[in-house]
Amino acid sequence: MKAALFTMIALIAFAANSLLCRMALADGAIDAWNFTVIRLLSAAACLGLIMLLQAYFLRRNPLRRNRLRRNTSKQTGNTDKTVLQDIGDGSSSLCLVIYALCFSVAYQALDTGTGALILFAAVQLTMIGWGIYHKEPLTRVQWTALLIALIGFVYLMLPSASTPSLSAALIMAISGSAWGIYSIRGKNCVTPLRTTGFNFIRSLVAVPILALLGMSYLNDISMTGIILSVASGAIASGIGYSVWYMAMPLLKTTQSAVVQLCVPVLAALFGMIFLSEKLTLDFIVASAVILSAVLVFILNKGRVKSYH
Repeated sequence: MKAALFTMIALIAFAANSLLCRMALADGAIDAWNFTVIRLLSAAACLGLIMLLQAYFLRRNPLRRNRLRRNTSKQTGNTDKTVLQDIGDGSSSLCLVIYALCFSVAYQALDTGTGALILFAAVQLTMIGWGIYHKEPLTRVQWTALLIALIGFVYLMLPSASTPSLSAALIMAISGSAWGIYSIRGKNCVTPLRTTGFNFIRSLVAVPILALLGMSYLNDISMTGIILSVASGAIASGIGYSVWYMAMPLLKTTQSAVVQLCVPVLAALFGMIFLSEKLTLDFIVASAVILSAVLVFILNKGRVKSYH
């Protein structure tokens, strides 16, 4: 029950991130530069506060602290020292900034569901590509699923009245690739919440540059845009990631990968409900093809055989 509740909250938060960004940028309530600045600042503040509260309650609860130490020891053979070393790094923070900025820029032109689908596909393809580059063996079914997913993506981009902007789609794909690389780099961290929190804090180094680039748009920012940006950073990102990291230990690896397939679907539904966006036949077909192919790929992990 707890796993289902945490997972549902996290997935809604992830889908809401796309909705909040699209709502803020579609009507010009704020520009992409300043949306990214406020999102990074509010996410860093929220995650920083959560980490401080977590540390406080761990100090107050010896049983919980000892349980964390035991779990850490099982994973790494080390305890406090390993956890304290989980403070992120500059390269991961750069990936985070690229992801957040490209996410905002792309949503100036993409519908909520289309953007989420491209982002999700790019994340998965980046991680799959990384595995292939490192010679992780794939089954014939996985190779077929990968090909079908790519065909679905090509179908989405075929010229038609509902074809998304090519430049915006490419920028969102860059955003997804950056998040995919960020996820790959974070695979070995012991405390994902702590690492993500520190990476958001490290990403604030880029805020002065982004703010400088967005100075010419300051007079056009509305209170609605600011509120949506803060909600995207503090609630959808900060609290969303925190709840997701609470859910992950309660889920199997395959389960956590499969449930994320719901995010583009939820984002599309949110866009339809709150922004009156239309679900075109092309989008529905492309979504079904891409998400089904990724599902098959995930479910076939661990079934690798040698073919000679």
